[in-house]
Amino acid sequence: MSNLEKINQFARRELSEDELYLFDVILCNNDIDRDCECFSEHALEQMQPLFIGKTGIFDHNPKSAGQTARIYDTELIRSPDLKTKDGRPLVSLKGHAYMLRTESNADFIREIDAGIKKEVSVACSAVKHSCSVCGADHLHADCHHIPGRYYGQQLCFTILDDVQDAYEWSFVAVPAQPAAGVTKHFAASGSASPDVSLQALLGELEQQTRAEVLALCRNQSQKPVSKALCFAAGKMNLYELVQFKKSLLEQEHSLADATVQLADFKQR
Repeated sequence: MSNLEKINQFARRELSEDELYLFDVILCNNDIDRDCECFSEHALEQMQPLFIGKTGIFDHNPKSAGQTARIYDTELIRSPDLKTKDGRPLVSLKGHAYMLRTESNADFIREIDAGIKKEVSVACSAVKHSCSVCGADHLHADCHHIPGRYYGQQLCFTILDDVQDAYEWSFVAVPAQPAAGVTKHFAASGSASPDVSLQALLGELEQQTRAEVLALCRNQSQKPVSKALCFAAGKMNLYELVQFKKSLLEQEHSLADATVQLADFKQR
């Protein structure tokens, strides 16, 4: 089936080649990203059919007005000569996308061709979040390893697997995966964004704070409570994580003081 035939499966009328602008985009890969997470190769294989037909938007904003492109085909790119941060062969999920050539998006197309628009990020649902050190699922088991830290020679990171759904892909300013973006042509955020160095610093701070909060959550004595707190922490922004960390530390200190007082009482 030709590219045009694949595209016309999503159109209400037959589109011609002259109406279309085509480009390829690396959606994600199996390398460890800025959040100390990575997709398993199996997860990439699961996402390959899931992303066909998915729309491209800006900054993960679900408003329909932000829809700018659609993926009509996907493929896995295996690059055995390229390695992930922990030495595995690099595997990337590439999407083939199209958009209409209209007066309203003419500037956007020129920005892609000029290499101004570049980075992209994906939104999907992964059921398994496994620790690279011990294999424990962060959502369903106790694990005291902190992503981003080394244990001996082994870097701890979270492996995402068992992808159930793919929602969309977005043009963003700073993607979690640095290699994700439009190939040959390039793609990025459609609106003004904060200074990249500042945003990268905030991203690193959020990553570190989230790891510290998750470690505190896993220290909870009751497993159901620990799982619920970890799940909640995974959805918090930086400000919420800082406040939550403060609350958990205060609780931890209160329990420690109570334990000391109890010990003193027993010794009397």
